[in-house]
Parts: sequence; structure tokens; C-alpha cells
Amino acid sequence: MKEGSDMSFKEGPYVQAACLCEGVLEDKTGCLTLIRIIDTLTHTQASPNPPEQLPPFPTRFKLVIMLKSGMAQGRWTLKIVPSLPTGEVENAIVTTAHLDGEERGHNQIIDVDFVFRYEGLHWFKVYLDDELLTAVPVRIKYNRIIINQPAMA
Repeated sequence: MKEGSDMSFKEGPYVQAACLCEGVLEDKTGCLTLIRIIDTLTHTQASPNPPEQLPPFPTRFKLVIMLKSGMAQGRWTLKIVPSLPTGEVENAIVTTAHLDGEERGHNQIIDVDFVFRYEGLHWFKVYLDDELLTAVPVRIKYNRIIINQPAMA
């Protein structure tokens, strides 16, 4: 099925994997090795007076989406929309997926630089031609450490 049709993904494409990770190795045959799959990130701030709330912190990771075509063929728009715990959405990442049908697939490895501003569950929603295909979660936690405080008398 293609853009403009009533897509249900019953006949493809299929999600083989969708995750956030620290790194990806790809061998010359196209096989992937995912390094340190991430579902929780803890930001630690240690100082005499760390902020009460999570300060914005930038991080870099890989977003990996592995698709198998099934009956799907052709060029598709792949869009990833970050959804924050507040209900807000960030700017989408838009790219192209080429699907050749049957067992053949498409591996999309996206370098993402993202600034987390809130604790809680974030979702990276994956759309194929504007239809939700899957979503990848990551939970953000804040670890506040107070150091160098005088001893209590």
C-alpha cells in the first residue's frame, strides 16, 4: 500500500527493530550490531546547590529503525516525531525509506542530537507516509546530589 490508501500495515512493512542506542556497527553484508540499547537515561548533577528540577541537557544517540518490506514496495516518507511528557511535540526528523518487497528490508540509522528538558517518559513516534508505524520510548530521570555541605551539629 502507498500514500493516500487506507494503510494498516497488515501485509508490510513490518518493524524488525526500533530502538535508541549508543552505537551501531554495520558489516559489509549490511548486518547490524546495536551497542547499548537505551530505554532510560539518568542525568546526574552534583554540586553544593544543584537545581531542584532537571536542567536541560543535550545528548547524542542513534535512532535505529529496521523494516522488512513484506508486500510494501517503493519510496516511503519516514518521519520521527519526538513527543515530550508534557504532551508537546518537537520538530520531526524526516527521511526516506526504500522498500523492495518480500524479505528485503531497510535499515535507517539516524544520528540524533536532542536536548532533554523534562523528567518522565518521552516517545519517538515513527510514521510511514503519515501513518503511525511504531513508537520508541525513553524515560528521563534526574539524580540530584548535594556535595560539600557542612556537617550538622
